[in-house]
Amino acid sequence: MNMLNHSVHKINYFSHPPPLDRDFYYKQLNKTSSLSKVHRPKKKMSFEVKMNGAQNNGMNGNGVHHVSVRTRVSVNPAKLKSHRQRWNVRPSEMSKKTLNPIRAIVDGMKLTPNTEKPMIALSIGDPTVFGNLPTDDIVLQAVKEAIDSHKYNGYAPSVGYQKSREAVADFFSRPDAPLEGKDVILTSGCSQAIELAISVLCNPGDNILIPRPGFSLYKTLAVSMGIQVKHYNLLPEKSWEIDLQHLESLIDDKTACLIVNNPSNPCGSVFTKEHQHKILEVASRNCIPVLADEIYGDMVFPGCDFQSLAPLSSDVPILSCGGLAKRWLVPGWRMGWILIHDRNDIFGTGIREGLVKLSQRILGPCTLVQGALETILKDTPPEFYQGTISFLKSNSEICFSELSTVPGLNPVMPSGAMYIMVGIEMEHFPDFQNDVEFTERLVTEQSVFCLPATAFEYPNFFRIVVTVPEEMMIEACVRIREFCARHYRPRSQDSHELDQ
Repeated sequence: MNMLNHSVHKINYFSHPPPLDRDFYYKQLNKTSSLSKVHRPKKKMSFEVKMNGAQNNGMNGNGVHHVSVRTRVSVNPAKLKSHRQRWNVRPSEMSKKTLNPIRAIVDGMKLTPNTEKPMIALSIGDPTVFGNLPTDDIVLQAVKEAIDSHKYNGYAPSVGYQKSREAVADFFSRPDAPLEGKDVILTSGCSQAIELAISVLCNPGDNILIPRPGFSLYKTLAVSMGIQVKHYNLLPEKSWEIDLQHLESLIDDKTACLIVNNPSNPCGSVFTKEHQHKILEVASRNCIPVLADEIYGDMVFPGCDFQSLAPLSSDVPILSCGGLAKRWLVPGWRMGWILIHDRNDIFGTGIREGLVKLSQRILGPCTLVQGALETILKDTPPEFYQGTISFLKSNSEICFSELSTVPGLNPVMPSGAMYIMVGIEMEHFPDFQNDVEFTERLVTEQSVFCLPATAFEYPNFFRIVVTVPEEMMIEACVRIREFCARHYRPRSQDSHELDQ
């Protein structure tokens, strides 16, 4: 709103009038006003000054100017905006929706180890923790040479150096699933590869299908993006194969992606070629793209074959996610990748361009490791892989053999990866309500920490990581046996006690 005041006053000058000055006129007005006291407005104002009088350049015979001062008060629009009276900084909706189930469960557990026994942690999926599984010297030397070359200290393209992408394409290309450099997106670890794949395939309100039990990151990422999660069942009695009938029953018009993890974390299972064909048939019938999490690819025990999903597909488009972390035993180097398999061009340019745009948010993975990538993939000796797999199989067999004879426990022998799942017959352990309490007390009494499978949406199991030194694996199994012997109650005894 504008306010208008108009006053005419006589101001004496001895000679020519000075330049029209706002402060000057207010001072004179306040001094000479005979009507009412004029106060200088505090609001922003505009001024119009009129010199009245036609003779002598506006002067009358007495040398007096007749000055008309018109003041127009204009309110600054910025002042109309309400301003905050106090700080009110709140977390984003995405941050509030982000929850890591493993951290949520572990942080809520009362983990106080037995001070008389050294702690044995069988919960961490990091093969480097105990120092018994180092990477190969050739892998280390490749990174040292990349550092010494001074070629990889700057920014790389967000999708990775072209030479490094081509090295990954050459390593994983197969006659039935050929790859070129343009089909590879380098990422900051396999976790980011999974994040980019979900982000490019799904919108808020869509749903994705993930395994139960399964890697908790799938749900963490999806829920934070406003994507619904549907769990399809794995069958322990069939070495953790997918319940295909249950899987297909979950699909609807909002299903944007099927995640298949093979070899499996947490199960250590490896799907046969025949089973994977059946998975692809479900995806094909329903026109659902697949995100294949193959970070443990080729980490399978002798007598079992790993078959990547993409070469088996004739039509289903697949984003295959992997990285150096597990097979090369360097999870901290954060080098992952997405392999785009789309022989029928179903993804078109949209998905490829989308992945490039999404990768530009963090400008790609470590350039030093990229510089070493070609040598790592080409020159790592087969003996290195074989040695790691031999060790993991031996520890898995020790664990399975020892725990298979413990009343109340039902381990499922793995075929690869770094894990073994152990079922708990909770009815024989009345001291505990669930797997979380069971594993919590195992820490308190025996200083052995296994991850409760509730963290993987699969209660009454626990997961054991088999990367620990052999003597530690044996000791852990002995302690688990002692713990179970103390708390186990035969079913007949339970019934008799209830009758009493």
